[in-house]
Amino acid sequence: MILTSKTAVVTGSTSGIGLAYARAFAKEGANVVINGFGKPEDIEKERAGIEAEFGVKAVYSPADLTKPGEIEGLIRLGADSFGSVDVLVNNAGVQHVAPIEEFPPEKWEQIISLNLSSAFYTMRAAIPGMKQRGWGRIINTASAHSMVASPYKSAYVAAKHGLVGLTKTAALELATHGITVNCISPGYVWTPLVESQIPDTMKARGMTEDEVINEVLLKAQPTKAFVTIDQVAALAVFLASDAASQITGANMAMDGGWTAQ
Repeated sequence: MILTSKTAVVTGSTSGIGLAYARAFAKEGANVVINGFGKPEDIEKERAGIEAEFGVKAVYSPADLTKPGEIEGLIRLGADSFGSVDVLVNNAGVQHVAPIEEFPPEKWEQIISLNLSSAFYTMRAAIPGMKQRGWGRIINTASAHSMVASPYKSAYVAAKHGLVGLTKTAALELATHGITVNCISPGYVWTPLVESQIPDTMKARGMTEDEVINEVLLKAQPTKAFVTIDQVAALAVFLASDAASQITGANMAMDGGWTAQ
């Protein structure tokens, strides 16, 4: 197992891609800190399930990632619980779909805060410990929208483009410290986040649900198939491995050929 004795902190990991990340790292021997919102009983089921299935330790943080002080507490929880934070995955995200002139300012602020600024604050808190140990892996979940744009997603596209710039800057700063910083940019993955934006897209475009799925979501992906959460998690595990030690500052597309067009 490639991550035995390591600790992984994964934001937005109570469901979807984030939970797949946490489970994949646990399978490789890492203790994990999960974070996100949801029903307490559902979160506890997932946390306990990780421990039981993989024989590692898992703790939960309810930190609100729009609040820098709570982000510091999240990273501190990982260090206090397990002695270090070795792998940091910035995955938490939120979406809203609307034309720019109708885009609620509070939604803009929320999306930029959660999808971009939170990654800065988690990295700021985790990097000193990684430097001290001379090893670290930072993996940021971006999106195909970090490379191309779609209408009605101004805040999300701006945040994901910004996340790539943050990733590249951090990679250069940390290149001689044994710490890699990379982005994974999935296309459309069937997750609660994607499912939740379908009604807004239906309203914005005047389409049915099937039309949104086939003519908006999967239209962009030449493979005509959703990326799976397990595929994204497997790439993250590779990026955390020693085999990927010379991959840093990269934005790795997993989008069924979307951004090749």
